Amino acid sequence: MLDRLKIWAKALKRDVVALWLAARDPRVPLGAKVLAGGVAAYALSPIDLIPDFIPVLGLLDDLLIVPAGIWLALRLIPAPLMADLRARAEAMAKPRSTAGLIAVIAIWIALAAALYLILI
Repeated sequence: MLDRLKIWAKALKRDVVALWLAARDPRVPLGAKVLAGGVAAYALSPIDLIPDFIPVLGLLDDLLIVPAGIWLALRLIPAPLMADLRARAEAMAKPRSTAGLIAVIAIWIALAAALYLILI
């Protein structure tokens, strides 16, 4: 079972990089490109929207939200194109998403400002 989990995790990492490539590929439909870019930016961001130290909720994004976003984005990209993107993803190193980092920080700042306005 542990081997199956390792294989699944490796495939998930490869698919995130493939989605990062898909967001920049002109052959990908616009809706799939936007979703793929958002999922890849969040998955590759060095910080999480919900920090992992928060019980249950912290791991919820890693266990449910990211895989669900990947699954949906993969359904929107044609299979032959996705096979090409996966092959390209296996040949490259894992990128980092500065856009994802900025988006997560912006969301946290907006939530803090909203909480401040509510409490005052």
